[in-house]
Amino acid sequence: MTADGRPPPPPAEVSRSKPLIVIVGPTAAGKTALSIALAEALDGEIVSADSRQIYRGMDIGTAKATPAERGCVPHHLLDIVNPDQALTLAEYQRMAYAALADIVARGRLPFLVGGTGQYIRAVVEGWRIPAVAPRPGLRAELAAEAERIGAAGLHARLAELDPVAAGRIDYRNVRRVIRALEVHLATGQPISELQRKTSPPYRILQIGVTRPRPELYDRIDARVDQMIAEGLVDEVQRLVAAGYAWDLPAMTGLGYRQIGQYLRGELALSQAIALIKRQTRRFVRQQCTWFRGDDPAIRWVDPGTTVFSEILEGVGGFLA
Repeated sequence: MTADGRPPPPPAEVSRSKPLIVIVGPTAAGKTALSIALAEALDGEIVSADSRQIYRGMDIGTAKATPAERGCVPHHLLDIVNPDQALTLAEYQRMAYAALADIVARGRLPFLVGGTGQYIRAVVEGWRIPAVAPRPGLRAELAAEAERIGAAGLHARLAELDPVAAGRIDYRNVRRVIRALEVHLATGQPISELQRKTSPPYRILQIGVTRPRPELYDRIDARVDQMIAEGLVDEVQRLVAAGYAWDLPAMTGLGYRQIGQYLRGELALSQAIALIKRQTRRFVRQQCTWFRGDDPAIRWVDPGTTVFSEILEGVGGFLA
């Protein structure tokens, strides 16, 4: 930590001339396939930026790279905590910077790949994240308040204390609203003032993977069906048998919550599957608030219409 209690900046020993390829986009757009193909062609390694793939034992429902895919290209920051453990954004950021620096030190090309906007932005923009440890009691109080006055009401409270942070956070993202309030109440300072940025020591190419919305929704439906066929129900049963509670944040994520409802007899399996598909579509719309189509920092590609050789040529031009 620095003298003022903030996390340290990205490792300075990495030359800013070193490239970093960042691949972003919504769920099911094809980030994994594209990143593996590029990393194979360019002697790269992948650092995951997915807040659900950090959990051990949660493979099918999070669409992790398969063992075969990991055998083709090394992956980092998968399977780093158990489902009942927390990983803060600051911890993720430090681990990501360390993984990227290690890849560069070994003479390979780093890729940062994922659909978690906070993870991507924290690394790419060099967020200085407030070093405030989670306070379960305070979080429980704020969660109860959200239940009582609603998500919009809790967001309005944040807007009074920290209008800048409130403007950045969707009121429906109750966890982020609670975190912003938690930091303010713990430090007496707005989180927006503590969240300063330090440019990371890389020159960055961001590639956004996109599809027409109807095609993306079809791919989501097919992915969910594939997850069921591959054993998502058994995966959730194994997690419960291992002692992981239904109300853990990891167990309330997309896919796991709905299969839990099926296993507890609250939904038929067909209803749970339909709900996963519908709520994944909603999640994609939320992801698009992080990865906007008009963002000049992102070069968007559609793997369905752009051949791989063209994408590879574009990356090669950036690396030259």
